[in-house]
Amino acid sequence: MQPTTKKDQSPVHNVADKARDTAHNVADKAKDAAHNVADKAKDAAHSVADSTRDMASQAGQAVSSAANTVGKKAEEWTATAGHRFESMADTVREKGPTSGVLGKANEAVADGMEKAGEYMADKNLSGMMGDVTDLIKRNPIPALLVGLGIGYLLGKSLRS
Repeated sequence: MQPTTKKDQSPVHNVADKARDTAHNVADKAKDAAHNVADKAKDAAHSVADSTRDMASQAGQAVSSAANTVGKKAEEWTATAGHRFESMADTVREKGPTSGVLGKANEAVADGMEKAGEYMADKNLSGMMGDVTDLIKRNPIPALLVGLGIGYLLGKSLRS
């Protein structure tokens, strides 16, 4: 048998070859398109992740800033309340009895209010919290009992 030449090939073979070539070209183009879509999807996912991370970071900074502002305001309010206690102690001294048993009681109340005011003004809220924490650490059982007692009393008062 002799080898066939291009002239010897039938038109059916030519169409089949062209169809095969076209199918390979379409498959290659589809594969390239799929890779491009996958790359774009991956890039979009990375972009969304980066944006989400940035937004979360900004939100965290905003919350931190707000908490810092609230903390500063709480410190200021505690100092202001302490100064008002001291002022009230002076008023109690001026307007209350000055002699006898009632005078001594009045002076004791005024001294207590003045000391409480000085403590609040000097320590502020963070210092007071630290002192309460230390007190609870030194006396855990009494602190627990006081907490239970306060909880019981609050529960009773809220039911009525």
